[in-house]
Amino acid sequence: MNRPLLVTDCDEVLLHMVSHFADWLNEAHGVRFDFDNVNWGTALSRGDQPIPTEEVWPLLNEFFQNEMHRQTLVPGALEALGRIGEEANIVILTNLGDHAHSWRVEQLARHGIRHEVVCNQGGKGEPLKKLVERHGNPASVFVDDLAVHHSSVARHSPATRRLHMIAEPRIASIVPPAPDADARIDDWPTATDWILDRLKDAA
Repeated sequence: MNRPLLVTDCDEVLLHMVSHFADWLNEAHGVRFDFDNVNWGTALSRGDQPIPTEEVWPLLNEFFQNEMHRQTLVPGALEALGRIGEEANIVILTNLGDHAHSWRVEQLARHGIRHEVVCNQGGKGEPLKKLVERHGNPASVFVDDLAVHHSSVARHSPATRRLHMIAEPRIASIVPPAPDADARIDDWPTATDWILDRLKDAA
């Protein structure tokens, strides 16, 4: 029998990112990140002027290229991956360009996380489906902080159970549960039991 499969996002699931990105934006560029604005396209501003949407991705890329060392481990994440890894294979599916693959692998290894990393752009449903197929179509669970990816996975791999997790409290407090997720849990100790139960139930 094929081992179950956990496919998890990285930023605001395994590693804190937004608070460190906000600190760096202010320090390096005099840009403010509005934690009360769930739309990243309009959440960044300089003075009273919003940063044009086309400038947001270059700022993100600069952060990931030069400042990933700022990111901190989400409490309980390492321990959770250790427990889950005893029962299941684990893949980290991260929305970074392929050029950033080695950055992410090295960053995660510094935190003691050593699992396969797959980079992706856009919806995660299709790449997740390919991962599930490559692993022999086992029981699978997907964890991500963005509702759009849960919708994508629901379309492309409906048998995969979906857990919505947002590790940043200031964002978690204003973002509702993803409609296409099976559950919303924002801490790893609770999430670990949920994930293991789902993997066993579906096996």
